[in-house]
Amino acid sequence: MIRLTPLLVLALASTGCITLEVPLFGSAQLVEQRVYGEGDAKILMIDIDGTLSNRPESGTFGFGGRASTVARVRQQLEAAVDDDAIRALLLRIDSPGGTVIASDILYREVLRYKRETGLPVVAQIMGMAASGGYYVAMAADEVRAYPSAVTGSIGVIMAGLNLSGLLDKVGVENQTLTTGAFKDAGSPLREMRPEERSQLQTIVDDLFQGFLDVVDRGRPDLDRAAVEALADGRIYSARQARENGLIDALGDLPEAIAATTKRAGIEDEVSVVVYHREGELRENLFSNRAPRLRQGGPPAWLEGVTRPSFLYLWAPWGDLR
Repeated sequence: MIRLTPLLVLALASTGCITLEVPLFGSAQLVEQRVYGEGDAKILMIDIDGTLSNRPESGTFGFGGRASTVARVRQQLEAAVDDDAIRALLLRIDSPGGTVIASDILYREVLRYKRETGLPVVAQIMGMAASGGYYVAMAADEVRAYPSAVTGSIGVIMAGLNLSGLLDKVGVENQTLTTGAFKDAGSPLREMRPEERSQLQTIVDDLFQGFLDVVDRGRPDLDRAAVEALADGRIYSARQARENGLIDALGDLPEAIAATTKRAGIEDEVSVVVYHREGELRENLFSNRAPRLRQGGPPAWLEGVTRPSFLYLWAPWGDLR
């Protein structure tokens, strides 16, 4: 591990917004750590946190990057399949969502784990499980949330900008060549034509129907009309979500562990374990992954602006982390 002296930290800080990874180098080998309880039976807790993406996270000046959320969760689920002592899976979710593909992969991977193991899955919403974060929670058998959490934001967004007016002011002209009328649909270099807007809206609507299907399957007590009425993009407080049937219960993390233990049919004491890479710090039940402060650059939510992306994401003010 690289040790950061006070002088080096000061030098890095003076460059502006940086990314600090702890550790900067580390083994890809997963290490199991008990963070709660002392029993032989285990509950595996996996974090679904931050903006969901299947792209690797970059580190400081090219160092200390780490696997994407999708790759990290997949690796943990693969490791868990081989451990017969694991009796249930607890998803600790704190995410505003992310790309459509990342959200859908995570959802499907959790479902695959359930099919392969036959084990129960409980989702515990921490601060937020919005849009894609809520989408992933639909793979769980039970969805719980802190009373102070927010969730919902069921919908799809494709962010876009029209910079043509600005370009005109500075004397920049769009001279893009295409092979078809829709090849540069959504380009920020010109105003979108009505037929392009209509065509792109069909994709957004189709992805939205997929989201509704996931919620429809994940909340069997809600009929389709009720799901559609709730899916106007708004977020809900945990209490509002419970009243509308979007989640099952309010409670804290220890209560979620108790509910998971009950679902797993564990009568003796249980242990909650996490997987992490060597060198990462996981001090207790509430510890997150290795802390980081991202390097200067566009926030994660701008992925939808810097390149065409369809997003299950709630980020009206951007990524403020």
